[in-house]
Amino acid sequence: VESSILVLLVKDDHTFELDEAALSRILLSEEVRDREVVAISVAGAFRKGKSFLMDFMLRYMYNHSSENWLGDASEPLTGFSWRGGSERETTGIQIWSEVFLVDKPDGRKVAVLLMDTQGTFDSQSTLRDSATVFALSTMISSMQVYNISQNVQEDDLQHLQLFTEYGRLAMEETFLKPFQSLIFLVRDWSFPYEFPYGQEGGMKFLEKRLKNQHEELQNVRKHIHSCFTNINCFLMPHPGLKVATNPHFDGRIKEIDGEFINNLKVLVPWILSPRNIDVKEINGSNITCRGLLEYFKAYIKIYQGEELPHPKSMLQATAEANNLAAVAAAKDLYNKKMEEVCGGDRPFLAPSELQNRHGAIREEALQLFRGVKKMGGEEFSRRYLQQLEGEIDEVFVQYIKHNDSKNIFHAARTPATLFVVIFVMYVAAGITGFVGVDIIASLCNMILGLALITLCTWAYIRYSGEYRELGAVIDQVAGALWDQVGETH
Repeated sequence: VESSILVLLVKDDHTFELDEAALSRILLSEEVRDREVVAISVAGAFRKGKSFLMDFMLRYMYNHSSENWLGDASEPLTGFSWRGGSERETTGIQIWSEVFLVDKPDGRKVAVLLMDTQGTFDSQSTLRDSATVFALSTMISSMQVYNISQNVQEDDLQHLQLFTEYGRLAMEETFLKPFQSLIFLVRDWSFPYEFPYGQEGGMKFLEKRLKNQHEELQNVRKHIHSCFTNINCFLMPHPGLKVATNPHFDGRIKEIDGEFINNLKVLVPWILSPRNIDVKEINGSNITCRGLLEYFKAYIKIYQGEELPHPKSMLQATAEANNLAAVAAAKDLYNKKMEEVCGGDRPFLAPSELQNRHGAIREEALQLFRGVKKMGGEEFSRRYLQQLEGEIDEVFVQYIKHNDSKNIFHAARTPATLFVVIFVMYVAAGITGFVGVDIIASLCNMILGLALITLCTWAYIRYSGEYRELGAVIDQVAGALWDQVGETH
């Protein structure tokens, strides 16, 4: 008997376990393993009728050659486990154990896989659980049905942005859009007089919803469009009070509102008809069932490891922290390498050589920053790259000063200048005193005494480390005098 198989389990300690054996049994069976695969996933908030919808999709797959694919109005609905109420039923990702073979209009026979996901944002799931399950199902599927209740709210869009970015981050960088089809399925739509039920009303509603957004949500809209090749929307009515309030409801069509059934007859074939289904593609190549198994295993390894950042409350916060960490790591690399070149006990280095070494190490640090996996995309990271460049250049100015201080001639400039002043004033005082110009002799002696006191003060500051500001003023005056004499010659 065919049934839903739990292939990805979110454990109580919030780790993920892939049931490779069960997944292999489904995807490597002889008749499907080398067929190109169509993977259809339904994801969204918990207790919003995803599994209920999946069971109608199963009915279509088993009976799609018949006009009356919905079957007997008194027949209970079976397939993926579901029930009304506030407790979750699905934990992780479930796949239907039978892979359906469907003939496309172009003559290809493809394998169709149906996936049902754990409800996101239930009381037992962390944000990382939800992000991982949604991201994985989006990465694996060729069509992601995003099941939303009543309206497309801001937080629905922001969660979608966070989850798709979390998926894109785990995939290799590519210039192609990483995901294929996204359908916003709005359940319990209450405004058919504004936007009628169905796909046409859904697209008009979505276009208006995404257009009338302030700047931050314009970025969300651009992000979603940059991730998916096709984006659609379908508005579904409420299934009726019997469905919502009867705890014993078992899916019989006769108890479901007629308006819901009419739209269901449009929705399910629109998603699943042979002409509408798309084969799973990764980097432009069609994927078989065998290939999908390998991708599933590769992706879950990424999420089981610690390479990826854990998502915070929203993508913006995560992306900022992620980029700042990359800046800090790159700056740390630069400092370590420069310390080896001209740090504390390293000898003086010629300025041109220091400049060359700085250039090479700076580029190495920038490459480290570019190589770290970061959220937010290239545009978002650019300002952090500029910040890193600015901070490295500021640090380099300090290294130049530090290196200059090791130059023996640079260090001896102040005492040498003061010695020259003392010597010149001593000679000048002797000569002017000998020829009888006592006023100038006295002035020379006064300057000589002042220079001698300054030299002793400078030596004490250098020895004790006290009055460093005064020492800096003495160095500055001596340097200016040295430069002035140098220019006149």
